[in-house]
Parts: sequence; structure tokens; C-alpha cells
Amino acid sequence: MVAFKIELPHVGESVTEAIIGKWLKSPGEHIEKYDPLVEVITDKVNMDVPAPASGTLTKLLAAEGDTVPMGSVIAEMETDEANVRGDSESSPTPAGAKSPGSPLAGRIGTLVQGANVGPTGGEFLDTSLSSPEPGTRPATAASSGPDNGKQHFSPVVTRLAAQHGVDLGTLVGTGLGGRVTKKDVLAAAASAPPSTALADSISAEDQVIEPTPIRRMIAAHMVRSTSEIPHAWSAVEVDVTGMVAWRAANRQRFQQTHDVRLTYLPFTLLCVAAALKVSPRINSSWLDGKVVLKGAINVGVAVAAPEGLVVPVVQSAAGSTLLELAQQLDGVVKRARSGTMTLNDVQGGTFTLNNTGALGSVWGGAIINHPQAAILTTEAIVKRPVVITEKDSDSVVVRSMMNICLSFDHRIIDGAEASIFLQAVRTGLEAIVVDTEF
Repeated sequence: MVAFKIELPHVGESVTEAIIGKWLKSPGEHIEKYDPLVEVITDKVNMDVPAPASGTLTKLLAAEGDTVPMGSVIAEMETDEANVRGDSESSPTPAGAKSPGSPLAGRIGTLVQGANVGPTGGEFLDTSLSSPEPGTRPATAASSGPDNGKQHFSPVVTRLAAQHGVDLGTLVGTGLGGRVTKKDVLAAAASAPPSTALADSISAEDQVIEPTPIRRMIAAHMVRSTSEIPHAWSAVEVDVTGMVAWRAANRQRFQQTHDVRLTYLPFTLLCVAAALKVSPRINSSWLDGKVVLKGAINVGVAVAAPEGLVVPVVQSAAGSTLLELAQQLDGVVKRARSGTMTLNDVQGGTFTLNNTGALGSVWGGAIINHPQAAILTTEAIVKRPVVITEKDSDSVVVRSMMNICLSFDHRIIDGAEASIFLQAVRTGLEAIVVDTEF
């Protein structure tokens, strides 16, 4: 038998940690390769992690409810498979890339999207979650240097302490060499007296709700996005009377011919993708003090699903036809609302389109989907009187109008660049008339 350490697989560069939801197997139980082993929750996906080999599960190293870094060891097993490499050589396969013949191929679960807030390209290792091999020196969160009597804390421990208001200097660590672990922080937070501010602010009629792990993760990611990215906003109104007329004239034929429901979203996506192609800074990200201009134009589209907000990605949107975009959107939206999306549906996004107009909103600015540089919000289409100037003569007519707002990273994008992009989207949408050929 060969001892093998099971690692939490990486599912994308922006996902750096996950919550252990539920163990599906117990120590001492025999498991087959690709058997569902554990349910985990990230800001992108709820997924079943499969067993990497056949054998006997011997130890669980992460408890249900623990938050652990991607790539860290979460369990140990014994296996007879000679081709299973040790953890020092292992390259865990992303959960979405299972063997085509495996029983879990394509089975991902419910995807939940907040802002992607992992370090851009960076990873960290919480050494408090596992013990080092004999004869090795435990790693610390800070670089080695003269010992000044202060203990170094891992990023997870530091973040948890800040979240729960725990003073790390008051804790006695239970980890190796007295190291403070995340369990020590959570135990201290649980034993702390209730917040006076909270107790004073609630009454007998109030209901206090404990957020779900997903909601906690989304909340933390929203805070991080707004604290790390200097948001700025720019908005314009768009006359979409021609687009509304084209859809009304062609919607029934389009659905009968292509078996795809035609909404306003494919039109907007078509114009957004074309505008991104000529405004590369809008389709970029901030990485280690540098601007990375993305080669691909993959647009995430926010969808309100029963489990929460999800953002499936339309791949290679630039250059696609209206029909191709409508077909892609129809597929990912259906999978999003039925909870059957795969990892491919949520990976690789370079820009996000947020259609709050579907909810009746007429004005708003969204939080940027970190680490992207911008997000565009489209609002409800409303008929209202508009002043039209023709041949030096003004007249008031009723038009279908829509507001669009760009939230952008001011480190990368200035107001002028944001305006150029918005005007390109506006021009594209207003160019659509009832006899336009797509």
C-alpha cells in the first residue's frame, strides 16, 4: 500500500480558498477512483471533489466548515495504484476536468458567483493547516529574518482574526511549536462575549439571521473588491427604439427558426464585445503593479438564479454573430438557473455585463468583478419623451430609452477612455434599426 495525500484541486487562478462543506466518505472506508469524496464551496462553484485514486481513506485533515487554501492537503489515503505520485510531485486535476469515462464527468453542482477576489496570479499556503514532514522546517507567512520575538501568522489566520475582532497576541497556539491555527481563532471568536453594539441594536421583535457560508464569502469578496479597486463611474443614455422595433418584428421568426428565445441581451452583448475590441484597457486587469491587456474577450453575464447570483461566461464574444451569442446565452442561462453549469461556464471571464434592467432598475453602478477592470450595467428600457433635432428644428417624440453605466478601475482607466467605450456601445446599439441585417 502507498500512502497518498489528497489535495484540494485548483479550479481557477482567482479562486484561492474553499470551505469544506460535507465529507461524503469516512476514515476506514474503501473508495474507488472518481467517487465523490467531499463537497466544497468556493465563490465560484459548489462542487464534489472526486477521489484521485482507489484505496482506503485513512485520515481527514480538514473539518466541515473549515476554510482552506486551494492546493492544500485535506485528507490522506492508502492506495495500491503504482502510478499515483507523491504530493511533492502531484499536479491535481481541476475538478471540472475529470476523465470522460468517470461517473463525475461534467457533474459540478450549483455554481455561485460573488466577485472573484483571489490575489491576481498569487497563491498562499496556510502552514497551520498541515504538519511539515519530519526534518523540515515549518514555513512562515513572512520571509525569514532575525527573530524579534513575534510569532508570524498565516494569511488565513490573520484574515480570520480581523474578521472576528480577535487579538492574535492574546492567543496561545495549539499548532506545531505553539503556532496559532485557524481553529484557535475560531474558538476564541466563539467564546467571546456578544458584541455590545449588536446587543444594543436589536430588540425582541428583530430576527438575527446567520449568513450561509456562500453569503459570508460573497460579503467578504465585495468588501475586498471595493477596498482594493478605486471605483469610478460613467453613464450615458441610449436610444434603443430601433433595437426594440427589430426584436418585435423578428422575435417569433427567430425562435421558430433557431429554437432560441430572443431577448435584448444578445444585442447588447454584440455591441459590448465590438467596443471591447477597440478599447483594450476596458478588457484588462491590474496585476502586480502592471496592466494586463487580455487577448480573449470573454464576457460574463450576471444571472439571478434560485441559489443566488451567478455569472456564466460567454467565450470569444468578439466576432460572434447575433445568432451565436443568443445560442450561447440561452445555453448558459438555462444551465445557471437549473444548477447544472460546469466549470467551463464560469472560467476565463475578462469583462462582466450586468443587466439589472431585467429587475426593473433604471439607474445604478455595480461593483467590479475582481480582478477585472470594469463592469457594464444595462438598465430597464423605458418609453419617455425625448427632444429630437432635425434640420435645425426641435420636436418632442416618444422613444425607447435605456441607461447604461460603466464601473471602472481608475488605476487602469481614465474618464476619457471610459467615455470612448460607452460611446462605442451607444453607437452600436443606436445603429440597429428595423431593417438591419444580422
